[in-house]
Amino acid sequence: MITNTQIQELISEKLHDNNCFVVHLEVKPGNNIQLEIDSPSGVSIKDCIDFSRQIEHNLDRETEDFELHVSSPGLDKPLRVFQQYQKNIGRGLHVILTNDQIIEGTLKEVNKDDILLTYTVVEKMEGKKKKIKTEKEELIPFTNIKESTIIISFK
Repeated sequence: MITNTQIQELISEKLHDNNCFVVHLEVKPGNNIQLEIDSPSGVSIKDCIDFSRQIEHNLDRETEDFELHVSSPGLDKPLRVFQQYQKNIGRGLHVILTNDQIIEGTLKEVNKDDILLTYTVVEKMEGKKKKIKTEKEELIPFTNIKESTIIISFK
């Protein structure tokens, strides 16, 4: 059976050369290889083809047959790795916390342990009739994040 470690070794040099990183790698039963790659500047179809060829040319189908899928993560997919958060600084983020609270805001900073989101809250101030908008910042530890997705905007 083909292992994740084998695939990781086959693509490690290409990851470095193309300034890419692995978002998801899984070898399912029946040697069904699922690989998602990304980079700070995005991934092209040519990049996916290059990674696919790198794997195919170094595995022998005569010895062990396999099915291979190489892609970039879609915009609608949750963020999975630290580098994806770094890549998306300045974009809108929809975060579901482990307590099921939802926060939507702009990703301002990413550290090894947490992210910083800014968002606007409409609050009624004591003694005033009119509600006012207040800009808030929240530091969210990765351990408190259940799922994060990019907010797709066509502005």
